[in-house]
Amino acid sequence: MPDGHYRCGLVAVLGRPNVGKSTLVNRLVGQKISIISPRPQTTRTRVLGIHTDTYAQVVYIDTPGLHGGGRNLLSRYMNRAARGSLEGADCILLLVAASGWTNEDNHGLAIVREWSIPVILVINKIDRLKNRNALLPFISQAARHMKFAEIIPVSAVTGENVADLEKAVIHYLPEQPALFPEHQTTNQGERFAAAELVREQVFHTTRQEVPYAIAVGVDRFERTETLLRVEAVIWVEKTSQKGIIIGRGGERLKLIGTRARKEMEKLFGSKVHLELWVKVREDWADSESLLRSLQYGDI
Repeated sequence: MPDGHYRCGLVAVLGRPNVGKSTLVNRLVGQKISIISPRPQTTRTRVLGIHTDTYAQVVYIDTPGLHGGGRNLLSRYMNRAARGSLEGADCILLLVAASGWTNEDNHGLAIVREWSIPVILVINKIDRLKNRNALLPFISQAARHMKFAEIIPVSAVTGENVADLEKAVIHYLPEQPALFPEHQTTNQGERFAAAELVREQVFHTTRQEVPYAIAVGVDRFERTETLLRVEAVIWVEKTSQKGIIIGRGGERLKLIGTRARKEMEKLFGSKVHLELWVKVREDWADSESLLRSLQYGDI
């Protein structure tokens, strides 16, 4: 509830892969900030979603899904990015799914226990519950794991209870001026956004046929008065994956390009000419130089 004092702060959004963090951040910000897909570990780097209104500016930090182990350099980077998002945060949203607590959720729980800042447990995906009566025992069970500041069930997809979550978050932010300009909604540049939109369509178009370990780099991003020209490379680990993405007669790659181009035109407000290539590099997820060129930060 507004108290007459302007509040602003950082809110880290943590949880296991595919629990709905990006969908929730997009809902809270009111526009698409992070790409989403049914695939785990879609988000690979910290993405800021900034929501500003008359009473507060909330900077949500969408993070890669927390998972145990580190099979390659990219996996280790994603875990560090998620943990690093807690530095300077004023509040943490720990997401779990309404279907029940899992062993993977314990990994996030162990991390947030290390911090002496408010943790709100967000029970997401309540729209999938056939019996809402199951929520009460789940909330009671969850409350035994640690002393959460609040426990709030929501649906990031439908928006149910999201306004209540937003009000709760603001309560834990310090009184201070806005950190970002009023109309800024993210920290990511247009080149990064273009790459992410291509990667999103690869996930949606290939579904389970290609592992999550593909990457997209933008080699050209050039605006004219009437057109935006984008040239991008889809990196894969195996020649067989290249064939899957290209498809018979190039049809699947064409579909990926068409869908990504339409998303870019909506985001950038301009006509887009998009060209895509698919290249194989077996060790791309362990290549420090390539990961840096793909804007995955401080590897």
